[in-house]
Amino acid sequence: MNQLYTQVNIDARGVATLTLNRPEVHNAFDDAMIAELIAVLKDLANNDKVRLLVLTANGKNFSAGADLNWMRSMAQKNYQQNLNDAAELATLMHRLDKFPKPTLALVKGAAFGGALGLVACCDIAIAEENASFCLSEVRIGLIPAVISPYVMRAIGERESRRYFLTAERFMAPKAKKLGLLHEVVTEGEMSDVAETLINTMLQNSPAAMTAAKALIHNIYNRKISNNVIAHTEQAIAEIRVSPEGQEGLTAFLEKRKPAWLGKEDA
Repeated sequence: MNQLYTQVNIDARGVATLTLNRPEVHNAFDDAMIAELIAVLKDLANNDKVRLLVLTANGKNFSAGADLNWMRSMAQKNYQQNLNDAAELATLMHRLDKFPKPTLALVKGAAFGGALGLVACCDIAIAEENASFCLSEVRIGLIPAVISPYVMRAIGERESRRYFLTAERFMAPKAKKLGLLHEVVTEGEMSDVAETLINTMLQNSPAAMTAAKALIHNIYNRKISNNVIAHTEQAIAEIRVSPEGQEGLTAFLEKRKPAWLGKEDA
């Protein structure tokens, strides 16, 4: 596909790097960029060569959130048009959240508004210590509606009450305390920390990581009922008899590297 607002690179290991590429507007997104991201994520999810997704951005800032011109145009449209527009953003968030392979967000500079949704949808998020975050919607008479399920899942209801209502800017160390980030790194340290995490995940069974993500999505926040217990029983039984489950167990018992590790990895 012809990419105008993003860049995609898939290295020999199967690590796909998806880069937001509108640095001239601080990677703010509009309807066209959202549509492109949806299409790219679909292609990457269906690409058997992709084992892991890294989400990053060109320029000084990760993303300023919604593009001002786009917001201005939406203000002139009716309810149904705004509903359709919101559905596209919701599709983007859902597609990233349910991406079948591990996802890693690398944040530099500002991540405002909807950008927090992208960060919250990734499995792991790392930011430089001078990165800043803001749920700024109420300042312009809006609310962080579409991203709210993902942000609230990350930081909890109590903290959401504060930051949804105050639109305060907070820095990366605070974002880590809130649960939005997993790691905060010094400037220039991002690549090394990211590579350590990437290499760690590349040692793991691709099918098992996909199944582990599905397990989390299926049982998180549910009451421990007979249905949930049955689901966990079925999940472990299915993975044990799967090709990678069989290979992994056999390799472990035979004290050798599993087949999903190439010769270079082994």
